Amino acid sequence: MSKTATQKWNDKLQVDWVITAKKRGGLFISKLSLYTVLISLSFVFLYPLLFIISQSLMMPTDVSDSTVQWIPQSLSFANYLDAFLALGGASGRTYWDAFMYSAVISFGSAALQVFSCALAGYAFGRYRFPGYTLCLSLVLFAFLVPPQTIIVPLFQLFSDFGWINTFYPFIVPSLTGHGLKGALFVLIFIQFFHRLPYVLEEAARIDGANAFRTYWTIMLPLARPAMLVVFLFSVVWHWNDVFEPNLYLRVPNYYNLSQTLGIFNGVGSAQIDAATAGLNAAQTIGVAPTMMNKIMAAAMLSILPMLVLYLFTQRYFVESVERAGIAGE
Repeated sequence: MSKTATQKWNDKLQVDWVITAKKRGGLFISKLSLYTVLISLSFVFLYPLLFIISQSLMMPTDVSDSTVQWIPQSLSFANYLDAFLALGGASGRTYWDAFMYSAVISFGSAALQVFSCALAGYAFGRYRFPGYTLCLSLVLFAFLVPPQTIIVPLFQLFSDFGWINTFYPFIVPSLTGHGLKGALFVLIFIQFFHRLPYVLEEAARIDGANAFRTYWTIMLPLARPAMLVVFLFSVVWHWNDVFEPNLYLRVPNYYNLSQTLGIFNGVGSAQIDAATAGLNAAQTIGVAPTMMNKIMAAAMLSILPMLVLYLFTQRYFVESVERAGIAGE
């Protein structure tokens, strides 16, 4: 007996419902897996920051108490006040003095690296000149060689120039396309400019623009995504760098935040060693004095400017990373 039109329609609806349910189930499982992976990776990156915030708000007794892991029994914002005063470093200096030195080194070097590395990257990415292969090989060599291997002749050179305890060891190399990670930034600009269409320069030449005007008015504005990426990377790497500041800034009055944080950590460790001298391990369990809470507060104050910077530039940074892969002809 043949099915009626209504029965056929109901059967079709049931089949469509089953197919739709399977699709929705598969979509739900795929989204659940995606969010699980993203949340897990996010926790891996956020764990150090959450640990610093938790420890910085603890009392010394909470830090020493093994039963207290994340949530302190009582919040102690005085740790931030003590860390704020300690990050000044030498007597008479404040947090803002160390902050100013970090800002001048980081933002000044980053701005100069954007200018010089963009110019070098444009030359390598758009032109072929005598010695091109040799010069590009030297850029790659500078990228591969650890800076610690050439630090002795650099220190001797800057010392002969009288640049120790000044900003010149950070500013001058950045102006010449070198400095901290300078070779990497040149390679980023090379890749970006190499992808831009050549018809832009051809149109500029037809209009009578020379090479420098073409670069300054047409190519450089198009490189704003790469410029923002390089600028943010350079600022963060200079801000967190301790090796070069410890080498070139040897007077406490010139210390930046990274250096004063290291000094504060060393002072805290020395105080703990002095307080626990003569005690065995069993006597220090749960009662040993600690400066971990104040050190974590100082670390939070040190990285806070970079967190604020990223908070205001994250949207532009993501857009710049996406647009940096623009394809040319």
